[in-house]
Amino acid sequence: MEDSHSPYIQRLTSLPLIHSIRYNIRYLIKITKKFIMLKLSIAQKLIATVPKSFFSLFIITLSGLLLNGCSLQPTQTEITAAEIATPLSSAQTPTHIELSPTTRLDVWERIRNGFDLPDVEHKRIDQELRWFKRHPTYMKRVVERARPYLHYIIETVEAAGIPSELALLPIVESAFQPFAYSHGRAAGIWQFIPATGKRYGLKQNWWYDGRRDVHASTIAAVNLLKNLHRNFNGDWMHALAAYNTGDARVKRSIRRNKRKGKSSDFFSLRLPKETRAYVPKLLALKKIINNPEAFGIELDEIPDQPYFEKVTLDSQIDLALAAEMAGLPLDDIYHLNSGYNRWATSPSGPYDLLIPITHSEGFKEKLAEVPANKRIRWIRHRVRKGETLSTIAQKYHSSVRTIKRVNRLRGKMIRVGRGLTIPVASRSLREYRLSANQRKSKLQNIPRQGRKVSHIVQSGDTFWDLAQYHRVGVKQLAKWNSMAPRDRLQTGQNLIIWSRRGSDVSSHNNETLSAPPRRNITKRIGYKVRPGDSLARISSKFRVSIQQLKRWNKSIRTKKYLQPGQWLTLIVDVARQSGSS
Repeated sequence: MEDSHSPYIQRLTSLPLIHSIRYNIRYLIKITKKFIMLKLSIAQKLIATVPKSFFSLFIITLSGLLLNGCSLQPTQTEITAAEIATPLSSAQTPTHIELSPTTRLDVWERIRNGFDLPDVEHKRIDQELRWFKRHPTYMKRVVERARPYLHYIIETVEAAGIPSELALLPIVESAFQPFAYSHGRAAGIWQFIPATGKRYGLKQNWWYDGRRDVHASTIAAVNLLKNLHRNFNGDWMHALAAYNTGDARVKRSIRRNKRKGKSSDFFSLRLPKETRAYVPKLLALKKIINNPEAFGIELDEIPDQPYFEKVTLDSQIDLALAAEMAGLPLDDIYHLNSGYNRWATSPSGPYDLLIPITHSEGFKEKLAEVPANKRIRWIRHRVRKGETLSTIAQKYHSSVRTIKRVNRLRGKMIRVGRGLTIPVASRSLREYRLSANQRKSKLQNIPRQGRKVSHIVQSGDTFWDLAQYHRVGVKQLAKWNSMAPRDRLQTGQNLIIWSRRGSDVSSHNNETLSAPPRRNITKRIGYKVRPGDSLARISSKFRVSIQQLKRWNKSIRTKKYLQPGQWLTLIVDVARQSGSS
């Protein structure tokens, strides 16, 4: 009997007294509960082995709790980036002191000590546990992916005063894959959809997607979970279900059960299949983390210490240059800073970079030696006839907004011969292997069953039409191109389709295929020239050639420039147009 409680004796005698004020309070409460549950003889042994200094802290802490009433109740204020990211004073932040390997707690022990969700037994939880037991190497892979992030996540979770089980939620959501993208358009380790991400302050643009930014998205996820917890009157099971499927659906299910006189607990609700397994999977993970040996799983230790430091820059920087300054492979920079879509940080911010603590000081020293205007490579481009800001941005893998901002352009109109300053990558784009374009290219080139078809999107194309024509699934087609079925197709975009149309579906022949045949319906229309228009832009918009435009309009054969307000005649295929007028 005494041997079964020896871990508590060891933990009491070896716990660092100044590890964390919050951590000590929560731990003392746990130990108090154990005192009540243990037999008197075991309690006497515990008392005999605990240092007097520990009891002093114990009495002071209990006195403070009595004076402050319910001061340990989780607060409902939102966690901000400043509270988590900015180094705090020693009175506010857990002091990380060097301990011997035999006494220092790892992250898993810290998570166990903060468990606060109810211990539930249910067949759905047992089903998830059986899956984990059949796939023991799964957790090993997940732990390796979680290693850089988990300490920061548990710090954020503890600061918010919510159960530590929620630090395990990225395992359920994404298996800690920072570049994860679901068919429902959810991205990042916390799987935010675009609208929810924006509501919780996660910027999303061509350069940067805050949903994949581990630092920013963790703060957003914690605030979302706290709000859901409050909306469901303190029921974490309902709040977690709502995180997965939306609070409106969970509330409807609760109301439905109440009208029928049924229980409204999570396991009694009628919810989507994915959500019905979502909460049980988290509860199964709690059991596994609490006692991995019981399920035949080896849980590799993760040190309870920061892995990275957040370094705030004052300008955009090429990620290859950042990797060089930090003395790291470029892929490592992307894994820690997965919110950046391209070859550099966003020109409009954020400029933050997460750098491993082992390399952060060297990075900051080298960064200080390089002025802001030298952190990006710049070139001069002279505008040629027929070019637009859009085609120039595409050529240099930049954005129209960036080119306009750098060159102080108000509108989209540019003159032939004008010089533009454009930021470009310092290395070949293929070397930025984890940028959005390179990840997509790699995905598109994975050999699959069927005939590989390269399709250029035309006006009016949809995933549904293309999938039907090539006899493949809509979700499949989207996934092959690193997209979701609800993502918008852009005219001129290149899609890879592993077509099942035809008798031979095992070959891998490449071909370029236009859209499925349509009936030609031509119509003469008038078009009023708008500011910024060019012959190239109009011909692309209406899918006609510049020579055709000149043949139909004598007035533009001799004039060098189009004038806003000028009327042109076009003969177009109506079936191929979509909002072109």
